[in-house]
Amino acid sequence: MHLRASRRRNLPHFLLAIARTGSKIAAMIVCGIDPGLDTTGYAIVRCDGVGRASILDAGILRTSPRANLADRLVQLADDFAEVLLQWKPAAVGVEQLYAHYKHPRTAIQMGHARGVLLAAAARNGATVSNFSATHVKKHLTGNGRASKTQVQQAVQSLFRLPSMPEPPDLADAIAIAFCCGNSATATVAPDESRDTTSLHASF
Repeated sequence: MHLRASRRRNLPHFLLAIARTGSKIAAMIVCGIDPGLDTTGYAIVRCDGVGRASILDAGILRTSPRANLADRLVQLADDFAEVLLQWKPAAVGVEQLYAHYKHPRTAIQMGHARGVLLAAAARNGATVSNFSATHVKKHLTGNGRASKTQVQQAVQSLFRLPSMPEPPDLADAIAIAFCCGNSATATVAPDESRDTTSLHASF
């Protein structure tokens, strides 16, 4: 029997109230995903196409480490489906997998999680796009090798948040959503798709 043990930790209401002031007219609602089997960050952002954006929702999807792999993937897919059903994003941006990782087991688990998230997004009718970590970092900060803290600070500044979004997975998801919403082609450049940065160096 499948038990739903995940916890969605959204941005506090006072953060959302401030984040929504970034844009008055929305052109597109997009979703950003920082995938992981243990923790998946998600963000729903409304973009007007000229660099302005507002956060509508953001949070963390968690799976129970005590459950087996199949049940955890079902749990993750179901929880993400709820987000998609509520917001109906036109586009979903997901972090691209790299060719090499220092921790293969972590990469395999991330691949499993990423697969069910991609399937859920496509089933919902959203346009699904892949973005490398370096592409998102450069789009947000101007530096493709920015640290996790720098990404968090950039998200805080861009959306005028009173504090940095925590955990970093949450900031990563917001950054991916912003990049997805502002991307004209929503595709990863060839040189970025060959990025071999380790998992721990991404975001």
